[in-house]
Amino acid sequence: LSFPSHPAVVGLDIQDEMGRHEVGHIDNSMKIPLNNGDGCRFEGHFSINKVPGNFHVSTHSATAQPQNPDMTHVIHKLSFGDKLQVHNVHGAFNALEGADKLSSNPLASHDYILKIVPTVYEDMSGKQRYSYQYTVANKEYVAYSHTGRIIPAIWFRYDLSPITVKYTERRQPLYRFITSICAIIGGTFTVAGILDSCIFTASEAWKKIQLGKMQ
Repeated sequence: LSFPSHPAVVGLDIQDEMGRHEVGHIDNSMKIPLNNGDGCRFEGHFSINKVPGNFHVSTHSATAQPQNPDMTHVIHKLSFGDKLQVHNVHGAFNALEGADKLSSNPLASHDYILKIVPTVYEDMSGKQRYSYQYTVANKEYVAYSHTGRIIPAIWFRYDLSPITVKYTERRQPLYRFITSICAIIGGTFTVAGILDSCIFTASEAWKKIQLGKMQ
């Protein structure tokens, strides 16, 4: 997650329905300066409980709030679970990749509503690997309360789908292969027969035309 025009005072907060509430989570996270220190790239890896909740990036945990907060950003990667190193499986494992909000209102908060779908891949040996896909909807808004404007943040609100997607790798049975070969051979003979018939018909018609001219 990159903030091209925001100083490195952002932090990660995590909440969920099991009562977890962490402000300024720092484990397995780092901030890399961008644009000569005017911005930063925020990277992190953390665990969440399998219950509805949210994690958000904001300046809530900073000791001093910036005078002009700017939540314009670009999302490079957001994924859940292990990465499936399988070429023939295509899914929404990183649905927010490339999300660009640089043209948004700097004072706007951003809500990304995620529906996380458990995904299982079973190879031919029966070994299973677990990952998660997700769908996303988003909105942006400038929030106010009775005391004034609320500090903007980038919210990722998530819930888990009760449905699991399963990919199963299977070797094609021998009879399917034989059936395919027979179909190809049969089709070849059929096409050859049609061509032969057309050529024969054309030849007979030509002979009749030549006979007609001779008579």
